[in-house]
Amino acid sequence: MRRFERVARAAIARAGALIRARFGGRHAVAFKSATDIVTVTDREAELVIVDTLRAAFPDHGIVSEESPPVAARSEYRWYVDPLDGTTNFAHGYPHCAVCIALEQAGDVVLGLVHDPLRRETFSAQRGAGAQLNGRPIGVSGVTELGNALAATGFPSDRRERARDYARFVEVALERTRCVRRSGSAALDLCYVACGRLDVYWEWGLAPWDTAAGRLIVEESGGRVTGFDGESHALTGAETAASNGHLHEALVAMLAAGGRGGPPGGT
Repeated sequence: MRRFERVARAAIARAGALIRARFGGRHAVAFKSATDIVTVTDREAELVIVDTLRAAFPDHGIVSEESPPVAARSEYRWYVDPLDGTTNFAHGYPHCAVCIALEQAGDVVLGLVHDPLRRETFSAQRGAGAQLNGRPIGVSGVTELGNALAATGFPSDRRERARDYARFVEVALERTRCVRRSGSAALDLCYVACGRLDVYWEWGLAPWDTAAGRLIVEESGGRVTGFDGESHALTGAETAASNGHLHEALVAMLAAGGRGGPPGGT
């Protein structure tokens, strides 16, 4: 595991340096949908990471956001998000991250989320706890939802389903201390892990968005599930994370937000 982490840290450091150098400049964007964009920096950062991983582990699979998957010839698969928070980055809003996770035989065993602008790296190994810049972290001790700082995010279909998603925010505003929307799912998960946030929910995330952050939350003492409180699936539609103390209250809050029917009526 040490070699896996060493190579992953080298990859995120190189990608992070590229993002830092490009931050604040002008960026040509391409549209994957009406609200989902990609920049040249996304693709170049991904190339840096994928090339680093393939050079060290040629038999490993790789699933990354901007490229076709690389088939695995072993039990290992990497998940890569080269720039989580692309919209923030393109607008010069200083909140984004590089994410790498390693899955072994279906279980995520290593996760790294690097904020290149704050120079913060969240990390976890299965069964070994979680760290921020090498120091152990843990979830908050908040036990009342009314005292909780919550966060959420909105999928790429938010223009079409704005009312559906707004129901959940309305309920959260009634039940929590306040709600944040930062634009980086990976950092939201890590902020739950280190106690900056207490609960978080979002729809429509991809495995590269959640794999590393989920492990970091779990190794910090928190919980990550679907909106129903059952096991979280990397390919599932729903992600609900908490400090553990508040998870039942979070699930109940999400159930109340969904009483008008799930987003999109499906």
